[in-house]
Amino acid sequence: MGELTDKAKGLANEAIGNTKQAIGKATNNDKLTAEGVVQEKKGEAQNLKGSVKGALGDKV
Repeated sequence: MGELTDKAKGLANEAIGNTKQAIGKATNNDKLTAEGVVQEKKGEAQNLKGSVKGALGDKV
């Protein structure tokens, strides 16, 4: 995957994760809140991967 693809997927996962966390907190659903945290962290990692690829010219 390229830099932009990784960043786009990362942003999507962060947004979905934040939404899951908000819904989980609003409904007192600890499982959904935890899933949201995990998905947000996954998105952050994908975003970082995209940034690294951009810095290294997609050679990663």
